[in-house]
Amino acid sequence: MKIYRLEKGIVLIGKAWEIRTKLKEYHRTYATVNEWLHDEKTLKQSSKVSKQ
Repeated sequence: MKIYRLEKGIVLIGKAWEIRTKLKEYHRTYATVNEWLHDEKTLKQSSKVSKQ
């Protein structure tokens, strides 16, 4: 499972069940994708994972 945070969106790569599980996990914290994109905490984590 790979997650790439870009300036305009989020790209999830993996099997369908992995993506569904990850979206449910993030839904506990963020009501919208926009909130997820603008959260500085996950921005710092994603910069460690992938630089795009």
